[in-house]
Amino acid sequence: MASRRVQVLLEEEDRRSFEDSARREGVSLSAWLREAGRDRLARQRGRKPLRTRRQLAEFFEECRRREQGIEPDWEEHERVISQSIAGGRAPS
Repeated sequence: MASRRVQVLLEEEDRRSFEDSARREGVSLSAWLREAGRDRLARQRGRKPLRTRRQLAEFFEECRRREQGIEPDWEEHERVISQSIAGGRAPS
């Protein structure tokens, strides 16, 4: 895929904020802006990609807050999967 240079005009305060954030994340301003654009497109499509360790940690924290109860052991998952395959539906 070919890359293309794009000139973006930014207010000085925005530029400083964006550069500070990019520096904290250890990426260039260009990479930070590309990521911000991709994230916005993903939100418009109803999904949010996880591209950084911080995003992954935030995702799991959101899951912990949202989910209730205790996750079954793998053996229980395996039993349900096997029953579903054998019977064509989940057990009741």
